[in-house]
Amino acid sequence: MRRPTIADVAARAGCSPATASRALSGGGPVSEAARLRVDAAARALGFRLDPLGRALRRGRSGAIGVLAPSLANPVFAEAIEGVEVAAAAAGLTVLVACVGYDAAREAAAAEALIDRRVDGLVMTVADAAASLAVDRARRSGTPCALMFNQPPDGVTAVCVDNRAAAGDVAEAMLAAGRRRLGFVAGRFATSDRSRQRFEGLAAALAEAGARPPELVEVSYADHDHRAALAALFARAPRIDALFCSNDMLALAVIAGLRALGRSVPDDVAVVGFDGVAVGALTQPSLATVVTPTAEMGRAAAGLLLAARAQGRPPAPEALILPHQFRPGESLAGAADPDTARQRQVRPSPGKALRQTSEESET
Repeated sequence: MRRPTIADVAARAGCSPATASRALSGGGPVSEAARLRVDAAARALGFRLDPLGRALRRGRSGAIGVLAPSLANPVFAEAIEGVEVAAAAAGLTVLVACVGYDAAREAAAAEALIDRRVDGLVMTVADAAASLAVDRARRSGTPCALMFNQPPDGVTAVCVDNRAAAGDVAEAMLAAGRRRLGFVAGRFATSDRSRQRFEGLAAALAEAGARPPELVEVSYADHDHRAALAALFARAPRIDALFCSNDMLALAVIAGLRALGRSVPDDVAVVGFDGVAVGALTQPSLATVVTPTAEMGRAAAGLLLAARAQGRPPAPEALILPHQFRPGESLAGAADPDTARQRQVRPSPGKALRQTSEESET
């Protein structure tokens, strides 16, 4: 069946196509009688204006573009839902591109969304300081805001303080009597958040006088990390705690440790980052840093929409949202009774951390 056109509506209403278009779009003067005839004709024919075509004629698509590394990680899905909530309230839709932690794919996806004349871009990129996607958005004049990334100067972003949050993990691990820490990282080249969390962990351990953390980088695309973990323990066999750069990686690491015959938390404690809901349902439950992921998406979209309403680019600043450490069974005190006694007497966090570190040298 042929789709009705504006000419069909005009013929049925007894007016010109231009009058029918003005009546339906509200784009110009038209008498009330003509408007009523056009509305009735459009309903009878099942005609609808093309919202995309109308938006593009105005120089906008009526959509916000979103770049995310993956939807396999629930934090990005939750953040995109937050973007959609804010966009829907403004009468906009959302176009999503998943780029697989790949900087080249980020740039290509950003260009494709810019070519569709999106009203703005909300992005999580591999490296905010060197992102071609951010650069292309800014050169095109397309408003953009990052979520999850801590931005370089001049870029709008909504995030948590990754380094400070990692410092909280270091304090919790040392307070639990863990003496030799490791960091299992999503490859730094694909995630500046992973690098910042490692830097925060290393800085906090140095401040506490503790040993520096052992580092192993893995791909987020892999789910079996037994080989990487075996290599890590071959060079540092006394590691008793692992901080993982996100929760999904932490859950995979727990499975890998079990496959290697190591118990969590008796042999090795594991802490994640993000606070995905499933982590509280696993056995053992996952200790982690909880971040407000849906709020990141809502806030990032909100910054774009506020700037759009005022006809200006979003302010180049970072909105730092709060994080919270969530205890879990995957981080329990070390089995050593001397260490357990130390944990019960903690005059101050700084003193307790340094004392744990000093004793780890014996």
